Amino acid sequence: MTPAARINAAIGLIDYIQSGELADRALANWGRNNRYAGSKDRAAIGDILFDVLRNMQSFSEIGGGQTGRALLLGYVRASGQDPETIFGVDGYAPPKLSDDERISGIIEGFVASESADFPDWIWPELVRSYGDKAAAITQALRIRAPIYLRVNLSKLNRGDAIDSLATEGIIGQISPLSPSAVQVLEGARKIRNSTSFLNGEVELQDASSQAVADLVPLQTGQKLLDFCAGAGGKVLAVAGRVSGVFYAHDVDARRMKDLQPRASRAGTSVKQVSIESLVHGSQFDTVLVDAPCSGSGSWRRDPQGKWLLNQEKLDQVIQRQQEIFDQVSALVRPQGHLVYATCSLFQRENEFQVEKFLDHNKDFSLLSDHHFTPLEGGDGFYCAVLCRN
Repeated sequence: MTPAARINAAIGLIDYIQSGELADRALANWGRNNRYAGSKDRAAIGDILFDVLRNMQSFSEIGGGQTGRALLLGYVRASGQDPETIFGVDGYAPPKLSDDERISGIIEGFVASESADFPDWIWPELVRSYGDKAAAITQALRIRAPIYLRVNLSKLNRGDAIDSLATEGIIGQISPLSPSAVQVLEGARKIRNSTSFLNGEVELQDASSQAVADLVPLQTGQKLLDFCAGAGGKVLAVAGRVSGVFYAHDVDARRMKDLQPRASRAGTSVKQVSIESLVHGSQFDTVLVDAPCSGSGSWRRDPQGKWLLNQEKLDQVIQRQQEIFDQVSALVRPQGHLVYATCSLFQRENEFQVEKFLDHNKDFSLLSDHHFTPLEGGDGFYCAVLCRN
C-alpha cells in the first residue's frame, strides 16, 4: 500500500471508531476484511490510527474538524507532509482536498497548550496529583510508548539476554527502571517469533510494571497471591526473581487464559484459584492487588481510553477499588504484606484509597509508596506496600 492508501484506510477506521467501535477491534476487523494488506501495511495503519487517538484535540484544530478526514489532514500537516502529496494523488488515496479544506484548521505555527489532548474534565485532577509536572506528563502521553522486555532472571542475566536478542536482529538497551527491564530500540516486530521469547527468556512488559513487581516483598518459599492477575505479568515477574509458591485469581477467569502458557514458557508454576477457594481461611505471605483503574498511566498504549472515560466510570472504578481492598485484607497473614497498585495517575485512585483503607483497618500500616510517570520512560503507576501488624 502507498502512504496515501494507508491514510485513506485510517480515515475510514477513525470514522468507524467514532461511531462507537473499540480501536483494537476495528483494526483487527479491518485486517481480516482486507487481506491484500500485508503485515507492514497493517502495522503502519495501526501506528497512524493510535497517533491520531493520542492527539485528537490537536489534530482536530490543525485539520479543521473532528471527522476522520479532518483528523487525518491534521495528522498529515502535523507530521510535516504536504497534504497535496497524499489527498487525491491516485485512486487509492483519499479524495482531493476542497478549497475550504485547504484553508481550514491551523496550517502553520500550531502550538499545543499545556493540557493538549488530555480530557478537559479530568485535567484539574492531574494538576492536583502532580502539580508542575502535569503539563510534562500530558505531553509525554501524546507520543508512542517505548517497548520494553522483561528478562526472566531465573534463566539468564540481562546482559546475556541483550546479546542473545541481538543475534536475531532485536536491539535493546538496559532500562534504569528495573534490573530486569530492556528497552527495545530496533526489531520490535520480531520479538514474538524470537528464540528468546519462545524459550521464556524474555516477555513483553512495561518497565514501570516491572518496577512495581520489584517492590513486592517475598522471601524464598513464601506464598504470593496475585488477586487481580489478568494475564499474570506481575506474578510472573516476581517468580522470575524469587522462588516462591504462586497463586493467581481474577474475577473474570477468561482474562487468565494466557497465564498458564506464559508460566510454562517461563519455567514456573502458578496455581489459578477461585474466589470460593479463597474464602475458607486461606492466608498468604503477600497479596498483590493490581487494581482495576482508569488506566490513565497507560493512555499512550490505549489512547482511546482517555476519551471513553467519564466521571461516572471513574466513580464506579473507585468504588470497585474500595470493595477489593475490603475483600483481600483478611487474606493477608499477620506480619504479611498487602501490595496495592494501579496504572493510574490520579490521587483519588492511589494515595486517597490507601489512606481510606488504613483509616478503617488499624491492623495495617503503610511501609512505603512509589509513583512512576511517563516522564521516567515507562507507564504511569502507583504502588503502596502495606504490612499487617
